[in-house]
Amino acid sequence: MKIKKPQLALIVGILCISIFPILIKLRLTPGLISAFYRMAIAATLLLPYVIITKKFKLPTIKLLIPAIICGILFASDVAVWNIAIQESSATQASLLTNLSPLWVGIGSFLFLKTKPAINFWIGTLVSLFGMIMLVGFPFFIELNFDTAFLLAVLSGILYAIYLLISKKVLSKVDVLSFMAISLISSSIYLGILCLMLGEPFSGFSDAGWLVLLIQAVVCQLLAWLSLSYATQHMRATRVSLSLLGQAVLTAILAWLFLDEIITLQMIIGGIILLLGIRITFYSKTISMKKVFSKTVKS
Repeated sequence: MKIKKPQLALIVGILCISIFPILIKLRLTPGLISAFYRMAIAATLLLPYVIITKKFKLPTIKLLIPAIICGILFASDVAVWNIAIQESSATQASLLTNLSPLWVGIGSFLFLKTKPAINFWIGTLVSLFGMIMLVGFPFFIELNFDTAFLLAVLSGILYAIYLLISKKVLSKVDVLSFMAISLISSSIYLGILCLMLGEPFSGFSDAGWLVLLIQAVVCQLLAWLSLSYATQHMRATRVSLSLLGQAVLTAILAWLFLDEIITLQMIIGGIILLLGIRITFYSKTISMKKVFSKTVKS
């Protein structure tokens, strides 16, 4: 399968955000203030570039408002996800927040003209089964839903809403202008929230500031410019489900650098998860009748 530019951008974006939970789990800065600096530093770097190169185009009020809302949604998603990562494991938080494909599929079915194909639903079910294997069946059977679990799921819901709204905005607004507006609104929103909650804006170690810089440049600017480009040229359902691959990469990185345990069950779950993602990219509609008829004939 030949990789096109949107698909390549999606891969780059996934690689960049895979390291984010590892950085947060180091606990060099509080989760909420980390989210603020991720947005603020990225905005500080991006704004001069789009203004000097004259690539910033202020959209109409009809498009500006949803772009601002996207910034607030994404900021909320990152803030909630940061706290979930620090309160649990990087692997678990990444897996649970990536339930967003399910919410995106349901949202697309209810509110968008482009309805998810049968391949999407099959791929979603396969991927979710793989994700349950990764987390562990007892976790779901015993309904061990602590605060970190609920925050991670909330993060996925917030990101799903962000994806659905941003898909519409990006169909009429260029990526750089959208990113600039989104980052400004995210920074202001998180800045006010941090002030209200008394979060520390300074006093971090050199390693802490370095991590904040990496988050802004790699995990925010590079990752989300790539993902916004992919979202602009691909179905929101495909982008969101492909992001499940980020959870697998994060699990591997967590095993390498944070000594988080990866079992054979988790490896099998990761393979099933990736298989589900591949199903959504399959061009021909999967027919269960044909599958069963071939099985009977053989």
